[in-house]
Amino acid sequence: MSGMAAAEHLSKNFGRAAAVNDVSFEIRKGEIVGFLGPNGAGKTTTMKMLTGYLPPSAGTASIAGFDIIDHPLEARRHMGYMPENVPLYDDMRVMEYLFFRSRLKGLRGNEMRRNVGDCVEQCGLDRVRRKMIRTLSKGYRQRVGLADALLGSPDLLILDEPTNGLDPNQIRQIRELIRELAAEHTVILSTHILSEVEMICNKVIIIDQGVIKANDTPFNLTRGLRTAGRLSIEFKGDLDEVMREIAALPVVRKVLHEKSTSDGWHTLMVRAEAGTDTREHAASIVTAHGFPLRHVYRHIPSLEDVFVEMTRRD
Repeated sequence: MSGMAAAEHLSKNFGRAAAVNDVSFEIRKGEIVGFLGPNGAGKTTTMKMLTGYLPPSAGTASIAGFDIIDHPLEARRHMGYMPENVPLYDDMRVMEYLFFRSRLKGLRGNEMRRNVGDCVEQCGLDRVRRKMIRTLSKGYRQRVGLADALLGSPDLLILDEPTNGLDPNQIRQIRELIRELAAEHTVILSTHILSEVEMICNKVIIIDQGVIKANDTPFNLTRGLRTAGRLSIEFKGDLDEVMREIAALPVVRKVLHEKSTSDGWHTLMVRAEAGTDTREHAASIVTAHGFPLRHVYRHIPSLEDVFVEMTRRD
């Protein structure tokens, strides 16, 4: 397989348990990919194999065309990795740590100083550049981790839960930073914040129980979801009659009674064929009887809906 990053029949077993089972995908240059899955789905294990931190039990992976097993150094030169729990040296100052990491990555002299300076500026670390890492907030520690991943100007950034443990303001700051980085780097982003993936990513891979369940654009995934035809309607009147008539519409698959209030208002959930809009027909059924109609809403599927649909256990 070609591409900036690729996995081919990648598997990882821990004893008899298969954490990742025959996973294949390709990420092309310039893509921003959201890598999603429930806890324990195999996300972090896959990312660790892709970065060469964990050997696969079977299959292969490559970065910029370099096999992670046969050519690990070449592969890592094209990649910046930020693990879920950023390992930092607390007894170093920020600049001291970044220079140390630069030397480990083979940078020297003016190139090293210029690269560290660019990363410090890009990640908004200038005000804490002389501070000890142990004194930094979680948000700034994440920024140091990002700056570390950026050292050496890698083509590919792999970010595993970069907003893990941050407060809402810190999450927003890191999100904006990732948006800026995505303009110059191919990015693989693992996160539980699905709305952010929907805003940032142009491709989504969903893994569950070690198996790839989806690999497509957010638009294509939401367009194909069966809940695309889901409608809610709130009215006052004969519940059984309205349910029976709406259920008889050609595109309607199911009508569910969600709730009724003490003053007689009923809420129905209508499931119809994907891509259909039954609002006008459902509303006309209610109004034709002279019943009051308070609410008609067509649910637009989100990436969260796709995620739940792909990973639900019932």
